Amino acid sequence: MLLDLAEHKNDGFIPLRDISQRQGISKKYLEQIVTLLSRPDILRTNRGNKGGYMLAKEPDKYTVGQILRITEGGLSPVSCLEDNPIQCTQMKECKTLPVWQGLEKAINKYLDGITLQDILQDFQAAGADEYYI
Repeated sequence: MLLDLAEHKNDGFIPLRDISQRQGISKKYLEQIVTLLSRPDILRTNRGNKGGYMLAKEPDKYTVGQILRITEGGLSPVSCLEDNPIQCTQMKECKTLPVWQGLEKAINKYLDGITLQDILQDFQAAGADEYYI
């Protein structure tokens, strides 16, 4: 949904039905996503005849990591890393904790380094006509 809004950022407010048709995603599912993303720093909304949604910022200001944290709640590969500081009672004896911490660091660095604009530019550079998420 956010990629579609990024691609059509100059078209004003975009109704969910337009996104639904272009992306082949049910409008009902998009309504659930909008509920998660309805924050002033993510989406702007407009009700009425010319209603719809648009990005609150430029596409290069949204990272994949940021979006996934909002929609998925976190990026930790194991549940014990979801709390900061770690609350696991086995932490001092856990031999694999450094592995999971390294993986989490790599995931965050990678996903925080990709913006919506990057995805659109990579897609356009590849010469593809459509994308699906």
